[in-house]
Amino acid sequence: MQTDIEHIREIEGVSQQGHGARDPVVVASWLRCLDKHGLDPAARAQAYILPDAALRQHRQRSEDLIRIARSGIDDLYKLVAGQNYVLLLSDSAGVTVEYLGEEAQKHDLRLSGLYLGAEWSEARAGTCALGACIETGEPLIIHQSDHFDVTHGGLSCTAAPIYDTAGRLAAVLDISLLSSPVARASQFLALNLVRQTARRIEMANIMAESRSDWVLRLAGSPDFLDVDPQAALRLDAGGRVIGMTNGAARLMARALGQDWRRGTGLIGRHVSEVFNLDLDTLEGLTRQRAARDRLIETRDGYRLFAHAIEPRRAAPPQVARARAIPSELREFAGGDPAMRSLVERAAALAPGRMPLLIEGDSGTGKTSLARLVHAVGRRGPFVTVACDSLAEDEAAVLFGRGDPRGHVPGLIDAAEGGTLVLENIEELPPRIQARLLPLIGEHSFRPVGALRERVATARIIATSHGLAGSGLRADLIHRLSGARLVLPPLAKRQDIVALASRVFARAFGVPVAFDAPAAAALANHDWSGNLHQLAALAQMLAATCGSQPGSGITLGLAQLSPHLSPHLSTGDAVRSDSPAILHHLLTEHGWNVSAVAREMGVDRTTVHRQIRRYGLSRAAPSTASRGSVFRPRA
Repeated sequence: MQTDIEHIREIEGVSQQGHGARDPVVVASWLRCLDKHGLDPAARAQAYILPDAALRQHRQRSEDLIRIARSGIDDLYKLVAGQNYVLLLSDSAGVTVEYLGEEAQKHDLRLSGLYLGAEWSEARAGTCALGACIETGEPLIIHQSDHFDVTHGGLSCTAAPIYDTAGRLAAVLDISLLSSPVARASQFLALNLVRQTARRIEMANIMAESRSDWVLRLAGSPDFLDVDPQAALRLDAGGRVIGMTNGAARLMARALGQDWRRGTGLIGRHVSEVFNLDLDTLEGLTRQRAARDRLIETRDGYRLFAHAIEPRRAAPPQVARARAIPSELREFAGGDPAMRSLVERAAALAPGRMPLLIEGDSGTGKTSLARLVHAVGRRGPFVTVACDSLAEDEAAVLFGRGDPRGHVPGLIDAAEGGTLVLENIEELPPRIQARLLPLIGEHSFRPVGALRERVATARIIATSHGLAGSGLRADLIHRLSGARLVLPPLAKRQDIVALASRVFARAFGVPVAFDAPAAAALANHDWSGNLHQLAALAQMLAATCGSQPGSGITLGLAQLSPHLSPHLSTGDAVRSDSPAILHHLLTEHGWNVSAVAREMGVDRTTVHRQIRRYGLSRAAPSTASRGSVFRPRA
């Protein structure tokens, strides 16, 4: 067995001569480690495991691939688990995003780097199967002393690349041993297993993406064409290649005289440029004919059996069902038509990740609506930032700070996986606005003093009194304006009397009603302070009027009039044509139009005409109508 000194001297010899007795793949990797990465063969490097936050970002970017690869890697691990192999799936940066290994070996595996979150890029770990596979794009074995770093001399690693349908390296699949037989040939079977699994994962990926396109699957044998094809192409309706497995990329590149590693040069080529067939003959390659009769030939004379899979027909259009509005949002809307329309849009936007802008005057409930959107659509923390409290030099409070000893988190990190609310975003200092652009547009941000950007998983909700004429950057306004909710002032809400009943009931601790003149006073007041002003009035009257525990209370014009304007007489109430008064009377009378007409002193047709004019409708019973109270926020 080679000693550490002998290993270092062998690498130095390769450096001087430019070649060696080992596999050319190993020699080329050693030279890259020396010349490209500047690594020292005499230095012992410990395994590097990414911090949890950084690992989560890598796994989130790879979650679609992990989901598709799950079945394939589980099956592969079952085949090799009894022989003490550990399975690693890395992303294109060499970071292990999925890991399967024996629990009894967990400690030793972590120390050696065969573990979740370990980075195996060539620049970090030297010659290794994962890193060399990323560099070359080829399946390979790095066995024991093939490794550049002497600390990895006991490992035997076998890896194969996984490509996306655009021809880009997406991941690397690796199976490794802490200790193995001395002979390198002992891993040839492992190499074939890993290569086959990677090919099947690529096949599953292209089939998942091709539900509405032609797929041309290819194999050298008709018997395995349908069960285990070697390559596949995804074709658009015009016969042009819009996706491929790596096996298909190699076929195309050879026929076209190109480099298969440059996948972008293959996408968009017509299938007739590669094979002796055209779009019209694809239908003859479906299962309607026996597999042995579906023989095609590439332009460079390579013969294959083909299986063309037709696009799935679009399902007949279905009548859209009304979106179910969560009870929390129904309560927030109350009985106002404009608010019902607004919460329907909020419910549709709640599950997504796109930034949301909520506008409205002070006290209309912007932060309350943001909290409800978060509760309906997401899990995780709910973090609010008062933008007017941040100074120009306090960007680190929001974005965190890069530090040689590790990232110092900010409020964006605190909201990871949840919602970050930027209250009164128009008050944000200009320099911080500029740093905010990538967060809103690309879900990424750069901590103060850091060299690299970080991925943000928090959903961004901004609130504002109004962006028109504000000091907010135009490009930031454009990015925020795609999903916009505008809360109406309290004075324009048609359910103001019912809303006031709920707010007053919370302050008094008992049900509260209003006589007709008091209701008219509430409906005709300007409410410049919106819900804050309404809540303050309720608390003041509760402190001065009092109530009997367990009993309700009816407030009249005498109690409200000194605090509201304009002052109304008793006779003004029923003569008002305010939609809020009409809504209140309809609710009070259980939508008995005749009773409302009698109280207003008009005929029934007038009431019906006003109902249509104001767009009033009888709201379904909700928790709001059973005495629950809306809690006003900014």
